[in-house]
Amino acid sequence: MNDLSTAPKSLYERRKAVYPKAVDGHYRRLKWAIMFVTLAIYYVTPWLRWDRGPHAPDQAVLVDLAHRRFYFGPLEIWPHEFYYVAGLLIMAGVGLFLVTSAVGRAWCGYACPQTVWTDLFQHIERFIDGDRNAQARLANAPWGPAKVARRLAKWSVFLLVSLATGGAWIFYFADAPTLLRDFISGDAAFVAYATVGVLTATTFIFGGFMREQVCIYMCPWPRIQSAMMDEKTLIVTYKDWRGEPRGRGKRVATLADVGSPERLGDCVDCDQCVAVCPTGIDIREGPQIGCITCALCIDACDSVMAKIGKPRGLIDYATLDDCKAEAAGAAPKPLLKTVLRPRTLVYFSLWSAIGLGMLATLGGRERLSISALHQRNPAYVQLSDGHVRNNFTLKLRNMSLQPRTFEIEMGGLPGGAMWTGQGTRETAARTVRTVVPADALAKLPIFVVAPGEGQASEDFSFTVRARNGERQEADVTQAKFERPAR
Repeated sequence: MNDLSTAPKSLYERRKAVYPKAVDGHYRRLKWAIMFVTLAIYYVTPWLRWDRGPHAPDQAVLVDLAHRRFYFGPLEIWPHEFYYVAGLLIMAGVGLFLVTSAVGRAWCGYACPQTVWTDLFQHIERFIDGDRNAQARLANAPWGPAKVARRLAKWSVFLLVSLATGGAWIFYFADAPTLLRDFISGDAAFVAYATVGVLTATTFIFGGFMREQVCIYMCPWPRIQSAMMDEKTLIVTYKDWRGEPRGRGKRVATLADVGSPERLGDCVDCDQCVAVCPTGIDIREGPQIGCITCALCIDACDSVMAKIGKPRGLIDYATLDDCKAEAAGAAPKPLLKTVLRPRTLVYFSLWSAIGLGMLATLGGRERLSISALHQRNPAYVQLSDGHVRNNFTLKLRNMSLQPRTFEIEMGGLPGGAMWTGQGTRETAARTVRTVVPADALAKLPIFVVAPGEGQASEDFSFTVRARNGERQEADVTQAKFERPAR
């Protein structure tokens, strides 16, 4: 009979604290460089200026939600040009596929925001609390004045970094100097303070406390990457055929266990690869979802191999196929040959094609447009002389950074003429002119008159041309002229 009093086994696993040890090496220096570049881009970009003239903002990168514009250096993206933003997102996705296919989770290990800020917080923690052993001792020590002071100091620095992170984000959506002044004086909009508060809290919690839990449990990208990786993908790999069996401490101390010195592997079971891992995994257990491919374990292992006089590469970037070949005695394959395989070349070609296509369209796009809306209340007006009048609203878009004179010409509709809301039928002609402000969408009422004899619905066109500027631009829109049925 089952014992109903027995409590079911809990599926909850308590988090094991991770205290990464400081390490130096090629990949650690690469992480330093990427962290510096990415943080500099994030914090500095909103303060860069770009002179666009008196009719446009001078912030180099600006998402102007109020006026529905996106500025990036000399480029200005309008709402109807959202396909450029979609193209950038597609390029980002294909770029991640490319990176994953070539070098596994390198994005996670080097450039992911969670990784960058976690790495920054770990360096701050190491500066205040000490390295791995000191952090562990402090965590296990009873609460006292010294521990409280260190915790408050560390969390205060975390909070300042988080506040700077949340504050920098809002500067992408408004003029940075003006918004900073309004934010400090309390005159900024509520949404600015709310956004900073939310981003400060998430940065503080995710980077300061949850850290590897975000990568392992919260982020969906590792699961997606696992489906995209194969046996030809470069990943951080422990070469067990070379490292096993392990020998701890002095090499001769384990001879009794393994039988002969020839059976000893290069791994001395020092656990340095585990000590430096920011997610706390043991790479010697094989590929696992906790590995973010940061390669710090490679730096740690190479330093140990150098001390004991063994060749580097016991832990290294390698594909599973290459590992099988090396275990069978084959020579290591060149890195370039491993990366340049058909799959990665296809991803790179697709990524390049999208980018070149967007550049081509950006260089040739027109900076004006026209559209016609037929006013149907009423659809037409029968005049006393037998002519028929239709009313239209022309939407003229001037995407230039200066006011421009637009000339609208009527095409088709024999005997027809038009005038604007400021004119009269006596001033009607086949062309009209109007001035459209810089970077603006203007609505122009147009009255079109034509003889009453003809088709009940007749096609014609409006053509707009810019009459000032070095480049001659034009756009055409089709319309229908309505008459009473005969």
